[in-house]
Amino acid sequence: MMSPASRSERGTITLWVLGLCLMLFLLGGISLDLWRAFSERRSLAAVADAAAVAGASALDTAAYRAANAVQLVPAEAERRARESLADQLDRRALRDAQVRASTTEVSVVVSGSVDFSLLRILSPESRFELTVRATARPEPSG
Repeated sequence: MMSPASRSERGTITLWVLGLCLMLFLLGGISLDLWRAFSERRSLAAVADAAAVAGASALDTAAYRAANAVQLVPAEAERRARESLADQLDRRALRDAQVRASTTEVSVVVSGSVDFSLLRILSPESRFELTVRATARPEPSG
């Protein structure tokens, strides 16, 4: 026969295990979504860096030959940076890109977002918003 104390405690282990499973699910969801966000941010940073470096290769050869000045042709630098953005293979998270160039530097700002995966159950419309900036300047060699 069961004592009254043990009868009132029936099911408590089940509740503890259920609560533990729920906490593990939330922790796993947060871990997975953060990992995906860090991974996509790293990918966006690589895209922005490549575009900035491509833009910084648009040197003004006439200014270099005339005055040994290392400077950019801004319109060509922007074109090369945009072309590099279009040629990138890993653009899953990329939503927007802004390119600005002057005679001294090229600046690329890329924005993107990563949708939640497991945490979508709790917050269907939420996502991580990412923004990465890269700047490149031509430097004289030697």
